[in-house]
Amino acid sequence: MKHLAVLGSTGSIGRQTLEIVRRYPSEFKIISMASYGNNLRLFFQQLEEFAPLAAAVYNEEVYNEACQRFPHMQFFLGQEGLTQLCIMDTVTTVVAASSGIEALPAILESMKKGKALALANKEILVCAGELVSKTAKENGIKVLPIDSEHNALYQCLEGRTIEGIKKLILTASGGPLLNKSLEELSCVTKQDVLNHPIWNMGSKVTVDSSTLVNKGLEIIEAYWLFGLENVEILAVIHPQSLIHGMVEFLDGSVISIMNPPDMLFPIQYALTAPERFASPRDGMDFSKKQTLEFFPVDEERFPSIRLAQQVLEKQGSSGSFFNAANEVLVRRFLCEEISWCDILRKLTTLMECHKVYACHSLEDILEVDGEARALAQEI
Repeated sequence: MKHLAVLGSTGSIGRQTLEIVRRYPSEFKIISMASYGNNLRLFFQQLEEFAPLAAAVYNEEVYNEACQRFPHMQFFLGQEGLTQLCIMDTVTTVVAASSGIEALPAILESMKKGKALALANKEILVCAGELVSKTAKENGIKVLPIDSEHNALYQCLEGRTIEGIKKLILTASGGPLLNKSLEELSCVTKQDVLNHPIWNMGSKVTVDSSTLVNKGLEIIEAYWLFGLENVEILAVIHPQSLIHGMVEFLDGSVISIMNPPDMLFPIQYALTAPERFASPRDGMDFSKKQTLEFFPVDEERFPSIRLAQQVLEKQGSSGSFFNAANEVLVRRFLCEEISWCDILRKLTTLMECHKVYACHSLEDILEVDGEARALAQEI
């Protein structure tokens, strides 16, 4: 039985993780959980249902209320609380389903304590890929990706020799603006952007999908996750979102993972690997006609892919800067302070002006993060 610490239990990934735990109670047990979002009612419902030994909350008012409602449960507060949850003796696997880099210290400490990591958080590897990879290697920790694309690549690479791999290929739906012309892109609204044709995601991720920044982040993530320095990592547009990742080998063969666009599939495999359990969702229905289309990424429309590749070339502080600057610009767009086109324009300008420097510690990463946020707010 795997004993889980779930960070971000009320978010989409967290809720589906608990759905799997609910389905397989003999395989998984929730030891601790944290929610730093606003859905306090749902979090309390989760605490009642799964009765973890401990939980963490984000502020003192919520902490006091939680302690009163659950007097026999241990509660922790703030960022330090996340670390306490993750390093509990009975935890075997940390499910990092929260967004942002707030969970980075907790994740690093959990790996030092020998905890397995199921990772849904893009920012952790984009900002601290070198540090996380080094910590995982030193402590013999295998990082199991939850993102559908990286989970697909992980499955394609299982049992393969590195020498035979030529390319890692991430697929992108193209987002809600795929078929709009360059002229139309100049006047898209927030409502246009948040209407994703395939995936039901949070606002920030949906905006990232529309700019393909999410795919840029995933290219960086794949580099650190798989550690294949001499292997090309690229993205292709695949509007149907049925194939999630592909590996091309030196002999020209391509292996892919295919399933309906539902995050429950990769979440479940990240939790059960290398075993496979029955899914509550229906798989592919090949009794019906299926269409698979692939298009190259138009870099004039989506400079985010080029920016991500430059991050990998420069490394150092560039990943943290790229991630933080984009987060602020997306927030400004959602607040209707800037246009959709401004996101990529301003992000490109910021990346061109950033002077890359070495970034080896958590303190370095947080310093870059703060610098990028300040500049992105002003530009």
